[in-house]
Amino acid sequence: MAFELPALPYAYEALEPHIDARTMEIHHSKHHNGYTTNLNNAIAGTELEGQPILNLLADMDMNNGALRNNGGGYFNHSLFWEVMSPNGGGEPTGELAEAINAAYGSFEAFKDAFSKAAATRFGSGWAWLCAHEGGKVEVCSSANQDNPLMPGIGCGGAPILGLDVWEHAYYLNYQNRRPDYINAFFSVINWDKVSENFAAVK
Repeated sequence: MAFELPALPYAYEALEPHIDARTMEIHHSKHHNGYTTNLNNAIAGTELEGQPILNLLADMDMNNGALRNNGGGYFNHSLFWEVMSPNGGGEPTGELAEAINAAYGSFEAFKDAFSKAAATRFGSGWAWLCAHEGGKVEVCSSANQDNPLMPGIGCGGAPILGLDVWEHAYYLNYQNRRPDYINAFFSVINWDKVSENFAAVK
C-alpha cells in the first residue's frame, strides 16, 4: 500500500495571518507531496514496501539518503499539519501542562527553550517537543528531515509537537525573520492534538 499525501484538516488560508495561504499551499501540495512520491519510489519493489512509517523510521538505514530524507519528510510534515489549528494558541492543560511544568518550571520557560531550539538550528531542520514513556518531556532539534524516531539522532522519546524551520516553511512571508515565524507558530498550536499525542506515548 503506497503512502498517500494526507489532506489538511483546514483550508490553506485558515492559519492566516500567522502562516499565509500561499506558503501553506506550496508547502503541502509541492514539498510534502514531493516527499510522499519520493518515499514511495524509494521503497518500491523492496522488502520495505508496505511497512508502516513508524517501522521505517525506527529501523532506518541512516546511510540510505533517499529513504532517510523522504521518510522523514513524509512523517514530519504529517505531524506538523495536525499540531496546528485555526483555533490554536493559548497554553496546554491537564497532564501535558503538568509534564511541561515538571520539565521546565513554567510554560513560558518551555516556550523559551522551544523557541531557542528552533531559532538556533543551523540551516534546515525541525524543533521538537518529545515525550517519553512515563510522561517526561524534552525539547530538542534535528537537522534536515531527521526526527527523534530515527536511530542515533540523540533526541529521546517520540515527537508530539514539531516546527518546520526550513526556509520553505516561512520565507514568502517572514523572509529571514525566523524568530517572528517561531513566535507566530505559538498562535496556531493545537494543544488538544499535542495532548492526544502525549497521552498515546505516555
